[in-house]
Amino acid sequence: MNLRDQLRGTGVAVVTPFKKNMEIDYIALERVINYIIDNGAEYIVTLGTTGETPTLSKDEKTELILFTYQVTDDRVPVVVGIGGNNTLSLIKDLETFPLHKAVAILSASPYYNKPSQEGIYQHYKALAEVSPLPIILYNVPGRTGRNISAGTTLRLARDFSTIAGIKEASGDMAQCMQILKDKPADFFVVSGDDALAMPQIACGMEGVISVAANCLPKQFSNMVRSSLKGDFVTAKQINDQMLEAYELLFTENNPAGVKAFLTELGLIENNLRLPLVSLSEGLHQSVKNYLQRNLMSVG
Repeated sequence: MNLRDQLRGTGVAVVTPFKKNMEIDYIALERVINYIIDNGAEYIVTLGTTGETPTLSKDEKTELILFTYQVTDDRVPVVVGIGGNNTLSLIKDLETFPLHKAVAILSASPYYNKPSQEGIYQHYKALAEVSPLPIILYNVPGRTGRNISAGTTLRLARDFSTIAGIKEASGDMAQCMQILKDKPADFFVVSGDDALAMPQIACGMEGVISVAANCLPKQFSNMVRSSLKGDFVTAKQINDQMLEAYELLFTENNPAGVKAFLTELGLIENNLRLPLVSLSEGLHQSVKNYLQRNLMSVG
């Protein structure tokens, strides 16, 4: 089965639950992963930004990868996030992290350094030449400070068979449509914007790597599947119900929003590692109110 068939639909960038002492709460993580899988998501992404990876040590990252394999137990594919702004360090990670049960790497473009388009190209070229797995580019300029242009994405897609797709979170619909129009036939394009996933699938994307599907996995996965079938009447009905949730998830910070939802669902404790903090009291109350109004359809 090729990567597009394996990863068509909803992938979930999983949170990393913490105990009050800020150690990783593996019991809670197992609950979250099972909740996501049992409610119909197609695959799991570990070590994404939603997992608070900037605050995790290399040993913790290795433990999280292995634990995710153990809990998923081959029920769904696993994608591992390996991205950053130190290309040589990432090459070492690709050579040393336990990737034997993953199907692909999700690699966010370099942040803070603000490389040119040629620098972004050379960064991914270096990763593509050593990666043991297909690489999914991750364009999220709101976090990295630098957009991967459509031209750079298409150049990488054409030049390296190892570069198999992109998670597009630029929010630029024209750029997304340009990539979809000119990409190689086997290049995999998914949304990185929960609120835009439905119209982006209508333009030709093959799913989404989602934050919302941590806490609303059944609704969100059903919306994506309906969109992929071309049933946009059903998809819009489901999506309309989640619009308020999207706002609550991202108003202050990700993953503060999704951790508030998961706390109210009884799956995790509401702890984040600094510099991130929990949602403000008023916004957290809005999360409670949303879930109380929509609980029947959330479950």
